[in-house]
Amino acid sequence: MAQIHAVPAFSDNYIWLLENADGTAFVVDPGDGDAVDDALADRNLRLAGILITHHHFDHVGGVEMLKEKYGCPVWGPHNPALPFIDHRLGEGDRVQAGDYSLDVIMVPGHTLDHIAYFRAAPEPLLFCGDTLFAGGCGRIFEGDAPMMYTSLSRLAALPAETAVYCAHEYTLANLAFANAAEPDNVALQQRTAEAQSLRDRGLATVPSNIALERATNPFLRPDSAGVRAALQAAGHEARDDDVAVFAALRSWKDNF
Repeated sequence: MAQIHAVPAFSDNYIWLLENADGTAFVVDPGDGDAVDDALADRNLRLAGILITHHHFDHVGGVEMLKEKYGCPVWGPHNPALPFIDHRLGEGDRVQAGDYSLDVIMVPGHTLDHIAYFRAAPEPLLFCGDTLFAGGCGRIFEGDAPMMYTSLSRLAALPAETAVYCAHEYTLANLAFANAAEPDNVALQQRTAEAQSLRDRGLATVPSNIALERATNPFLRPDSAGVRAALQAAGHEARDDDVAVFAALRSWKDNF
């Protein structure tokens, strides 16, 4: 039976292990090869492939070890700095990862090479690396605010029920900022309480879903009057367009 497992790594990373009905598995962003190796052994699975979203070390650090041990191919972005990639992917490409048929979406901003993997059916799901987080978004390291906003808008336009598998357990910190950015959002307040309860019990707050992100993630809500009012109250210049509001939010979060 196809299942998705979270493999914790480092202090707050999640490596996603896609289990197939035939006993094989694919992994998304294996920054820690030993953690993946242990998870495979625990479930008696054989690694059949590796999917990469972008080049940061906490997402690719275990690739070479796993590739050498299991002899499996690697799919990832067009980035010559990643010589271990066998199949380089761009917008609209499709990867058949065992039981998972995944379409590639280009989402530059956090890095210029960043891609996401989306499955439309039977239940939609998204592996978005460090672009969209539960309650937040990634820092802009290589792109710019318009680029990142466009990438996030593309993800926000996916079906509401899409499960969002991001790569970090940043949710409580993200929601602390979200509450500052939109303090009157009742859905956000409820989400914050639920996320805190999960963490208090040692449980993951992800995956989330697109509907929840649209309702509570300030980076997907730059048109919200509450977000714009909070920006002004925090001393940021009034902005008229969504991209400018997004840029101001990201700058505020960077120093929050």
